[in-house]
Amino acid sequence: MKTFLLFDIDGTLLFSNSVDSQCFAESYQEVFGESFPSIDWRQYPHVTDHVIFRTVFTRHFQRAATDEERQLFEDHYVNRLQLEREKQPEAFQEVPGASDCWRQLEQDDRFVLGIATGGWRAPAQVKLQHVGIHPAPPYAAYADGMEQRDHILQAAIDLARAAHEISHVVYIGDAIWDVTTTKQMNLPLIGLRRQGDEEVLRREGVKVVLSNYQDLTAFHQAVDTVLLEHQ
Repeated sequence: MKTFLLFDIDGTLLFSNSVDSQCFAESYQEVFGESFPSIDWRQYPHVTDHVIFRTVFTRHFQRAATDEERQLFEDHYVNRLQLEREKQPEAFQEVPGASDCWRQLEQDDRFVLGIATGGWRAPAQVKLQHVGIHPAPPYAAYADGMEQRDHILQAAIDLARAAHEISHVVYIGDAIWDVTTTKQMNLPLIGLRRQGDEEVLRREGVKVVLSNYQDLTAFHQAVDTVLLEHQ
């Protein structure tokens, strides 16, 4: 029996949210010629690329986007992400120790690793590759065609359970919506925040909050703690 460690990407494996969000907004404006209303994702019904794009497009054009229009936007967004990473790689920082921790956990027979993100697959793969994590992990789910974050998490969990005997699932995330989703699904959560703002999650009841992955022993202890508290 294995523990499935399921990771968010933005703010959890790399710190680049504000730049990525700006790329999303500017790509929309460049493709459709309309001002993007807000990159405060809390203002949208669900914090997924699918819902954010659909909400804004429908507001501007009073209809659903065609598949071609959505793909045109995604392609533009991915190209912009790649260009920005080439121009200012320092703005897209790996959470310290994330890739090394990932590789060590992959070698540990007690664990299965996966990704569940509110982003679409293509931009998510750009981000994973940027921090040195394989861009197409086998147990991963994205916002392509999915509205709700709990559905995304469940899709990744189903993939892992189809291939492994999974006894426990632990999610690692950084945002308020990660707290909401894991509470809804009754999953233990390890919080990840920049050093100094752990209270953002602690105020929501998250008891275990890390600021990096540099201490693998501390990460293992975090897993043990949240599983014990979840019994």
